[in-house]
Amino acid sequence: MTRSDPASASPAPWQPVPKMMLPAGALNRLRAEMEFLSPSLKKVAAHILERPEQVIYQTISELADAAQVADSTITRLSHRLDFAGFHAFKLALTGDLSSHGAPQDPAGAGGTAELIASAARQATLAIDNTRSVLDPAAVDRVADALHVSRRIDVVGQGSSGLAAQYLAHKLQRLGRVCLAHTDPHLAAVAASSLDEGCVLIGFTRSGSTLDTIQTLRLAGKTGACTVAVTNRARSPVTAHAREVLHTSSPESPLAGGAVSSLASQILIVEALYLSLTRQVERAQDYLRLTAASVIEKKL
Repeated sequence: MTRSDPASASPAPWQPVPKMMLPAGALNRLRAEMEFLSPSLKKVAAHILERPEQVIYQTISELADAAQVADSTITRLSHRLDFAGFHAFKLALTGDLSSHGAPQDPAGAGGTAELIASAARQATLAIDNTRSVLDPAAVDRVADALHVSRRIDVVGQGSSGLAAQYLAHKLQRLGRVCLAHTDPHLAAVAASSLDEGCVLIGFTRSGSTLDTIQTLRLAGKTGACTVAVTNRARSPVTAHAREVLHTSSPESPLAGGAVSSLASQILIVEALYLSLTRQVERAQDYLRLTAASVIEKKL
């Protein structure tokens, strides 16, 4: 029996076909693929290469507007570069800029005192900027809806979930029926059971958190009043919100959950709470009752 030449033998059917590997990093992949891109993808790639420091702070809709293309074009480019999506691309892009010494959410240099001072400056700046962009009329409209609602649900993921829980706590102190959901499955179930007499508020700094977007969309279909609290005026979540309350806290993808983001959202919580307090006739009674409920839990 003669053996076949190994060089001429066909590979086993389970052996993977070698794939051309793209270089590491977002910028390197853009440059490597540039000449092979379609005109629309090349247009976006050129825009990103010219101003990467801006792109890391943009949503997919904001980049699409700046490059004058459709949102889907941004997604196609991300996939072409072998990224799961635009957010994954931005993470890689942020890493590229960090390695080249571009300024990224500086935490301050020096000792612990300087770090604390830097964090305080970021929080203070976020609160001041949010105050300047927050529409008082929109706050009052949302407070009106909260006042007449029979049920309020608040949703958020990650650090936005902390803001959601804080708002639920504040509204419960005023006697409102309010639940916070940080589990996306429970949030979806809750949203599907709402009606026109209910309010659902979604916290998402980026405005692109898929779970929060889907929850607001479900609530909107039931007729509930939907509210988005977001840093991005042009973001997917706003398409499913009857009211939008804006925060202002620039943050790179690698800084997820920075103190500035939470500080700006807490200002929204306080604004809604104070506006609603003026409308609740028995506000002080509710506050006394809820405060008394936990007296035995303190030494």
